[in-house]
Amino acid sequence: MAERGGGGRWDADGGRGAGGAQVVYACVRVVAAWVYVQHGAQKMLGVLGGVGPGGATAPFPSLFGWAGVIELVCGALILVGLATRVAAFLASGEMATAYFIAHAPHGFLFTVQNHGEVPAMLAFVFLYVAVIGGGRYSLDTLIVRARASRAFPAPQTP
Repeated sequence: MAERGGGGRWDADGGRGAGGAQVVYACVRVVAAWVYVQHGAQKMLGVLGGVGPGGATAPFPSLFGWAGVIELVCGALILVGLATRVAAFLASGEMATAYFIAHAPHGFLFTVQNHGEVPAMLAFVFLYVAVIGGGRYSLDTLIVRARASRAFPAPQTP
């Protein structure tokens, strides 16, 4: 069983205090979120080529439009590490849904053929992030540490 450390957050390095694993974890979280938020921006803002041949935005409300909202909002939250567990859980579910609706019907197990590599990987990366949390380098941890320091102020010496 892994030890707990860092303000009640599980340390990816087993709680030993070595920061290398936490740095790599933060990089994985940030890069995955950056890939994700770009897809949301494409759907909701029409940037990066937009949706369809004219580079439009996704119609809202629609399944595609809601996917864009989830990708943009949850991606931004995961990127900065705020409400990370909830945002990553929603993102994981959205990516799993996208895979099963849009990609699995074209060959369930062969992601190269059904073009489902990104949703399949992001579904599992975000599921991992939902379990682990924001990690040491996140706004979640910064907020927890700030609250803890106010709850137990350093003793004043006369």
